[in-house]
Amino acid sequence: MSIPANAPAAARAAREALHRAEVALRDQREAVARMRRALPRDIAFEDLPLEEMRDGRRVRVDLSGLFEDPDRPLVLMHFMYGKAQTEPCPMCTLWADGYAGLARHLAQRVNFAVLIAGDVDAFSIYAKGRGWDDLRVVSAAETTLERDLGFEDEEGNQRPGVSVFERAADGSLTHFYSLCAYGPDGGRMMDALSPFWNFLDLTPEGRGDFLPRLTYDRGPL
Repeated sequence: MSIPANAPAAARAAREALHRAEVALRDQREAVARMRRALPRDIAFEDLPLEEMRDGRRVRVDLSGLFEDPDRPLVLMHFMYGKAQTEPCPMCTLWADGYAGLARHLAQRVNFAVLIAGDVDAFSIYAKGRGWDDLRVVSAAETTLERDLGFEDEEGNQRPGVSVFERAADGSLTHFYSLCAYGPDGGRMMDALSPFWNFLDLTPEGRGDFLPRLTYDRGPL
């Protein structure tokens, strides 16, 4: 933490205490990441058929087909759209707006796709309007994928989150990790995957009651 040279003693002490807490938080976050990397890799997963749009046509792509580079893991963003979720989720839209900017960087280390449970044609139009040209969008509307992973209930309500898979040399799939944005004690489980909230946490006002919207006074962003 950088502390202004003219900071009063009380202000300096408070910032130094905060810095120690931030260092402890970093160390805890890295310890959790080590635990995650050490997870067993023994949960076999069915290679389910999905849909995506190519050259204006719906085409089938299996889950294994999302591994453009089979040596890299597959990261799926569970976007709340489809079935009981009839409109694109504003919060998921905020996340995907950020991932669109990261897509080319992510492609250096992972296979990445946005997963929906709705009509891929209609959603592709929405994605194009948001400028998500570098994001691959696939639909699991005709499969049990979302429900199998715990991101859809029996009524078709969608839950946001992220899942990670690996592909073996023989093409078989392994589920490595999933995280829902809503934990047992509330939300904020995916904050580390969106810098927006972390920027707000740096300010005196914090997050307040702000919730993202699909459009703002200046129009879509």
